[in-house]
Amino acid sequence: MEPTGRRGRPRSEAADARILDAALELLLDRGYDRLSVDEVALRAGVAKTTLYRRWPTKDHLIVAVVARRQDVVPVEYSGDVRADLTRYLGEIVTGLHQMRQAGRPATSGDASAGLVAEVAAAAARHADVGAAVQAMFHRRNALVLTLLERARENGELRADVEPEVLFDQLAGALYYRLLVTGRPLDASYVDRLVACALRGASA
Repeated sequence: MEPTGRRGRPRSEAADARILDAALELLLDRGYDRLSVDEVALRAGVAKTTLYRRWPTKDHLIVAVVARRQDVVPVEYSGDVRADLTRYLGEIVTGLHQMRQAGRPATSGDASAGLVAEVAAAAARHADVGAAVQAMFHRRNALVLTLLERARENGELRADVEPEVLFDQLAGALYYRLLVTGRPLDASYVDRLVACALRGASA
């Protein structure tokens, strides 16, 4: 009998969590430009090779951090689609503000897109980073589309409403405002955005 090949050591979820926790702390404190992947490994207490096996570049690591932050936001249908969308988009706005302020003083008042723009630029520069970003949003958006489908089945939305198009209108408006116009993103805007979108979609 030929000897079987040795399998690699199984990936440690605890190490993953320490790395991502350390990366988030340093990212919020230092910002994208001054984030050092080697320092992340040091703070997480792992070898640099351990980190680079999981995330080969800083861009890959940051996408993983953002994905993890998104995963803590619940997406649930309560029977009131307007309230659900308003709550979910409000959570998105909170996360966008946190990312745009990464590495900046809390009182800077800087309206730039910050880290959000860096992630978008990295996705455009590198195909594998772009694929990771698309996979992240595809996974999260699937939950929202399920919510909208349930609202349609429950009679809250018109039968001909396309959940994907409706959510594109909502999420797209947030990112357009953040990345292009620089106009304020706040609870009042979210309320108006959801009300306007549902005005034409409600049953």
